[in-house]
Amino acid sequence: MIVNDPKQSEAQAPADSPPEAPAAGATDAALVAAQAKAEENWNHYLRAVAEMENFRKRSERELENARKFAVERFAQDLVTVADALEAATSAAAGGGAAAHLEGIQATLRQLYRAFEKAGIQVIDPAGQSFDPAWHEAMVALDSDAAPPNTVLEVVQKGYSLNGRLLRPARVVVSRSAEAGAAGQRPN
Repeated sequence: MIVNDPKQSEAQAPADSPPEAPAAGATDAALVAAQAKAEENWNHYLRAVAEMENFRKRSERELENARKFAVERFAQDLVTVADALEAATSAAAGGGAAAHLEGIQATLRQLYRAFEKAGIQVIDPAGQSFDPAWHEAMVALDSDAAPPNTVLEVVQKGYSLNGRLLRPARVVVSRSAEAGAAGQRPN
C-alpha cells in the first residue's frame, strides 16, 4: 500500500521550480566588495610592474657605471706614467739629446691617444679660472697681471675618466696684491 505522506512530497519538489534568490541588497554588497578587491589587486599588480621596471633601470645604470669605470685603477696608474714621461721630456730638452727627446715625445703622444680611447681626459687649466672641483691650489701668488683666482701655472696636470675626476690639476693661483698684503703676518 502506498500512502501519500505530505512531508515526503515537499522534500521531492519538482526540479524545475526556481531556487530562492538572495536578497538584492546582499548581491549588491557582494558585487561592491568583489570590485573593491579587484581594484586592490590591480593596484598591487601595477606597483609590482613599476618596481620591476625601476629595478631593471637601476640595474642597467649600475652595470653601465661598472663598465665605464672598471678601468679606473688602471687609469690612475697610467697617469703616473704620463707624469714620468713629461718629466723626462723636460729633462731631455735641456740636454740636447734630440733623438732621445723625439722618442719620448712620440711615446707621450701614443700614451695620450690611449688615454683618449679609454675616456681619460687631460686637465690642463693654464690661464683659466680656478675651480676647486677640478684643481688643487699648491701656491697662491700675488699678481697684478692676472685677475684673482686665475691659474698662473700648472705644476701637475689633472686627469678625469669619463667625466669623473681621477686627480685634480695641481696649480699656482693668482691673488690680488692687496689680498696678499692683508694676509701676511707681521714679524
